[in-house]
Amino acid sequence: EVQLVESGGGWLQAGGSLRLSCTASGLTSSDYSIVWFRQPLGKEREGVACLRTMDGKTEYLDSVKGRFTISNDKFKNPVYLQSDSVKPEDTGVYYCALDVGYRCVLGSTGPGDLSMEAWEAWGKGTLVVVST
Repeated sequence: EVQLVESGGGWLQAGGSLRLSCTASGLTSSDYSIVWFRQPLGKEREGVACLRTMDGKTEYLDSVKGRFTISNDKFKNPVYLQSDSVKPEDTGVYYCALDVGYRCVLGSTGPGDLSMEAWEAWGKGTLVVVST
């Protein structure tokens, strides 16, 4: 059973830096996609960034392009979500999810299918609060 654990959330000031980690265990494939979703309080979930580990292909939500980077070191665990310029609108609970193969299709709500059933595993989430 694949399990995901997020870490790195907390309270930030606008313009500050963010680094979230998503660590997977129980992996049985080397070709999988990891997506970071976020859900602001009272708002809909959206896909923020997605990475396919086999080839490093990435997709981003338009509002975070140029500010957020999803990466992993030499296609290994963990997968990071980083920013050097967070904004108050980046506030929310951030979740990572994983599934085998290429799952980073970009839509109007960002990369990845928003339904939980579409992914093999989900983390429990980590809260990020960005203040002005």
